[in-house]
Amino acid sequence: MHTTNDNYKNLKYYIIILYTFTLCVLLSTKAFGQDIQEVQIANEYILKGEKEKAIALYEQLVKKPENIPLIHNNYLNVLLDAARFTQAEEYVEKLIKRDSKLSYKMDLGIIYTRSGDISKADKYLKALIKAQADDAYKLKTMADYLAARNHAEYAILALLQARAVAGGNVYTLELANLYRMAGKREQMVQEYLNYVTQTPANINYVKNLMQILLSKPEELEALERLLYDKVQQNQNSEVFADLLIWVNLQQKNFYGAFVQARAYDKRFKKEQSKTLEIAQIALNNQDYENADKAYGFVAKEYARTANELPARLGLIQAREAKVKRAYPVNRDSVKYLIGQYQGFKENYPDHPNAYEAQLSQALLYAYYLDQKDSAINSLQKLISNNKVAPNLKSKAKIELGDIYLLKEEPWEATLLYSQVEKAQRETPIGYEAKLRNAKLSYFKGDFLLAQEHLDILKQATSREIANDAIDLSMRIKENTAFDPEGSALKEFAAIELLIAQNKNELALNRLKNFIVVRKVKMSRKEAIRKKLWSEDKQLTEKQLQDLKQQVERQKQNLFNDTVVSDSVWVDEIVNTERLGIKDDVYWLEANLRLKKGEFETALALLEKILKEFADDVLADDAFFLQGEIQERYLKNPDKAMEIYREFLNKFPGSVFAAEARKRYRVLRGDFTEQEGTPKS
Repeated sequence: MHTTNDNYKNLKYYIIILYTFTLCVLLSTKAFGQDIQEVQIANEYILKGEKEKAIALYEQLVKKPENIPLIHNNYLNVLLDAARFTQAEEYVEKLIKRDSKLSYKMDLGIIYTRSGDISKADKYLKALIKAQADDAYKLKTMADYLAARNHAEYAILALLQARAVAGGNVYTLELANLYRMAGKREQMVQEYLNYVTQTPANINYVKNLMQILLSKPEELEALERLLYDKVQQNQNSEVFADLLIWVNLQQKNFYGAFVQARAYDKRFKKEQSKTLEIAQIALNNQDYENADKAYGFVAKEYARTANELPARLGLIQAREAKVKRAYPVNRDSVKYLIGQYQGFKENYPDHPNAYEAQLSQALLYAYYLDQKDSAINSLQKLISNNKVAPNLKSKAKIELGDIYLLKEEPWEATLLYSQVEKAQRETPIGYEAKLRNAKLSYFKGDFLLAQEHLDILKQATSREIANDAIDLSMRIKENTAFDPEGSALKEFAAIELLIAQNKNELALNRLKNFIVVRKVKMSRKEAIRKKLWSEDKQLTEKQLQDLKQQVERQKQNLFNDTVVSDSVWVDEIVNTERLGIKDDVYWLEANLRLKKGEFETALALLEKILKEFADDVLADDAFFLQGEIQERYLKNPDKAMEIYREFLNKFPGSVFAAEARKRYRVLRGDFTEQEGTPKS
């Protein structure tokens, strides 16, 4: 009986203890939950911009140490934002006494900088970094913390110390980013170069970054000088040699790129010629002289390799491009080129490059010797040849479509363009075909359909196609904004069609006398007053039919307007000055004059654009073309230099800026024959 009573007492005791513990847990949980709610309310005050209310709540919450992890960052930031620096300092110092965490110590340095006590902050943060001098992990942590708070200089200091502890060129990307934040471009570039020498496979990643970050010409020139020094010091480094070629390409200095690529090929003797790549880029960018030099080098140095035939074909293509640009084009030179293509085809009949030669040859027949049927026959053979690659067949179809347009057979043209669109969906050549269809709709004056095509093409993967689509789309929008019927644009598009059909003289005549006539309906009295109508003028059969239909509609709808028989349709000349297309007319005529070799007339037309439309989108095109005419056709380098220099001042953001800078530097003599050494 005694034992039973003892057991009962013990059980009762344990129940009381358990109840008390449970009650304490419940009370503390309730209190913690209440604190969480207070934290949320304080955070909402910050979001609303009610800083003082937030601070008041945080001051209560901070009294409990367990709340500090929940509120520390927000509490400190709101104190700093409210300029309560003394309170913030006292708060963080208390935390450091309680828990000497590195993050709290760094917080104190941030308080000093925010309060404006720069000397104290500088001394404190440098001492703090020095105190961790042997711990790379802590130094890296400090660098991350300081970088996140825009203290790049101190982050750099910490990370350089961490690098010294760890040994080697570690933390290259992190340091490059910090130098970028600090505006130290040279150090940033040096770190990227350190990175790419460690991981050469990532060279394209570094190129992409530098293309984004080094946007100013002087930055690219500085990188060029740095890389030239690196190449001299590290003769066996492919990375530096490759980057030096790349930076020359960024500046559109194709001669410099060629010289460096030639040195690269001689030094590293790769199976694939780097110079061949540069030759193609120069050709695509219309630098035919340097394309010719580069192809010539490859044809000689890479004889009997896979590089030889593309180089030999490229040589003919570069020379063709030079012939086409020598206005007016010499027919004997064209015949010589056709002979060269024929020789290439006969020497290498089954090689893929022979089919490219056949395509180029056909286009010369069509556009320069007016032998369209010969061109069509050649292209049809190319398209039906099973050995020809699909891409080249598609290209041949597009060119064949253009020739049918030349022959005034637009339906045949659009059929071929549409075939390529369907077969090559979502590819550059498919987009090119769609652009041709858009232009065809534009030529016909169907601007709505053209715009539908162009809206899709604006998203094309090829930047060149997207830009062409945007340019044509803008022209349609600009010239229909004040002329909804597009009367002037229809006349302009019709003239462009004549040019596409190689009817340059007819196009030139219409441009010289650019007149827009449109049908308008007005009262007979007004038409007579404007001398657009005479009483003895007879209506055409179609006009009579239109009038009868309108009378019937009026009767059915009980209109009470002026009797339709008292209204007439007349041809009214539109004032093109009001329609905003005159600058395009000048531009088109200037280019036609240039093709005829009438350089002074072309310059005068370009000058009209600059005087009458100084703020228009064609202003930089006109200015740049003036420099090109002086340089290439009038052989006046001093005048060309003057124009290019002025161009860079007036249009620094133009798409022609890089080309203008390159040409200015070439004319000034910045590039020599010695492995592309840049002048400082």
